[in-house]
Amino acid sequence: MWKGRFQQETSGLVQRYGESISYDWRLYPHDIAGSMAQAEALARAKIINRKELAAIHKGLKSIKADIDAGTFEWKHELEDVHMNIESALTQRIGSAGAKLHTARSRNDQVALDTRLYCRAETQTIIGLVQNLQRALVAQGLKNQSVIMPGYTHLQRGQPVLYAHHLLAYVEMLERDGGRLTDALKRINVMPLGSGALAGSTICLDREFVAQRLGFETVTRNSMDAVGDRDYIAELLFTIALTGTHLSRLSEDIILWVTAEFGFVSLSDAHTTGSSLMPQKKNPDVAELTRGKTGRLYGNLTSILTTLKGLPLTYNRDMQEDKEPLFDSVDTIKLALEVFAEMIDGMKVNAERVRAAAGDPFLLATDLADWLVLKG
Repeated sequence: MWKGRFQQETSGLVQRYGESISYDWRLYPHDIAGSMAQAEALARAKIINRKELAAIHKGLKSIKADIDAGTFEWKHELEDVHMNIESALTQRIGSAGAKLHTARSRNDQVALDTRLYCRAETQTIIGLVQNLQRALVAQGLKNQSVIMPGYTHLQRGQPVLYAHHLLAYVEMLERDGGRLTDALKRINVMPLGSGALAGSTICLDREFVAQRLGFETVTRNSMDAVGDRDYIAELLFTIALTGTHLSRLSEDIILWVTAEFGFVSLSDAHTTGSSLMPQKKNPDVAELTRGKTGRLYGNLTSILTTLKGLPLTYNRDMQEDKEPLFDSVDTIKLALEVFAEMIDGMKVNAERVRAAAGDPFLLATDLADWLVLKG
């Protein structure tokens, strides 16, 4: 669609190397939503008429229905989700479909789509963080009177409530939720209208488009708008830090379920056995989460490394932002969901915890304090 000045077809290897449709197809609901708003802005500017607007909206809705149903044919030679949808639209409704790209570049289009995706997924992740907080609070409420050893350096230090230990993770998750909420402010900025890098001489009502798509404001500098992926890096950092907290909780649980500790047991639904040792009951959810946190770190490092040497504005390197983004979002969502379920089914071994909490050395600090108070 963009090779009008070229005399030679793109190499098949280059097509395979440069395509992103194999993974960015999942942006389709956001691409279609953005295109519908773009069409409305074109109609307001008298670039297309009402009949063409209706045809574009109808065509985009039919494409979305086909994708939802799994019957849409994605074409790798069209590179990405944007070109696939635009090409299909033009085939279905004719020349009106080709007019949709007026005053728009794939550069500001992909920036719009990824912002819409990040906004939707961030809101989902915030909800999952809150669900896990509720599961931890519920577990604490069920065991309000349980006292256990608190540890520093993995050595017994002072007695603490089991619920108090769990609530420490509620606090960590509260900070994660706060960071996600704060990140939304920088995600929720509308870049469409920036064009390839310098806007367009066909001026559309950007504030109208922002309002139609639920954005709080619009970007102010077109070069920054198409070259910016800070919002992805910030989201990946916040996800990675959430992973850190889940990994620390994982380590506590892994220790607690050992025969040496025996403080808690996990349900059969959230553990696995061994192919050789029939007595084993392994805390695979916690171990997998501890391992997947490394992937979250890797995805953050990947996007930062990609961005660090890029001049303004858009560079094709930035196509590499999507796979780490999608992977981190998928990973943290599933981890938060399964953790909430696992915590809900976790049982405390009251006898073992009581015995450990009965260690008289746990009261050494209290005794020292008492002696001070007595002079």
